[in-house]
Amino acid sequence: MSDAEWAVVRDVMPVPGWLEGRGGQPESYCHRQMVDAVRYLVAGGTTWRAMPADFPAWDRVYAFFRRWRDKGLTAEFHDRLRDRVRQAAGRDPEPTAGVIDAQSVKAAASVPAVTRGFDGGKKVNGRKRHIVVDTLGLLLAVMVTTASVTDRDAGQTLLARLRERHWRVTRVWADGGCTGRPVDFARDARRIALTVVRRSDDTSGFTVLPKRWLVERTFAWLMHSRRLARDYETRTDTSEAVVKWAMSTVMSRRLARRAR
Repeated sequence: MSDAEWAVVRDVMPVPGWLEGRGGQPESYCHRQMVDAVRYLVAGGTTWRAMPADFPAWDRVYAFFRRWRDKGLTAEFHDRLRDRVRQAAGRDPEPTAGVIDAQSVKAAASVPAVTRGFDGGKKVNGRKRHIVVDTLGLLLAVMVTTASVTDRDAGQTLLARLRERHWRVTRVWADGGCTGRPVDFARDARRIALTVVRRSDDTSGFTVLPKRWLVERTFAWLMHSRRLARDYETRTDTSEAVVKWAMSTVMSRRLARRAR
């Protein structure tokens, strides 16, 4: 990170417990080094053991990543950055609308058979990332499942996660895969108006669909991180954490450019 970007990141990082008098052992490594190391792994797609010598030892970096994942600090860090980006764009920190979609990616050999499946529509053997973004394309919720899980089945769980965290969201746009039960569930159980944006039957080739292009752009941002070109993670919650780290990089760089 540049000094300007680190100034942005430092202001939104969760405060360690030992600094607030809540106990715990002081950390022996600089947070800037740790964040840089995790971002290097996500962006470059390298393995943990191939971490360059410029960074702390790979097992210390992985311990930092794992602790943040398990204690919810990765999500807290990501959400604080998203709030800053929305405020810088003149928006309220809490969104009121979102767009939902899914992306199937191949799984590496390190992914257990129990957490991988085959997506018959995309002809992909691996996992599926289900995400909800706001109207700026910023991530609101993410869920990683086997690729065999349909958008219709995963949509209900993802909307429940969305509602728990973002209670002001009242409208969500989706593709044709979310017709049926998700629409009724969103309306009756979550008080969310789920609007399906359909592709015209007589349209050939690529077309930009209203609202749905926002989430497709977010997937394009995520695919700039080589660690996300394929799913390498043993656990699905690790995959979700990697997605949030990738989006955190996108947002911190945007804020750093605004601060110039």
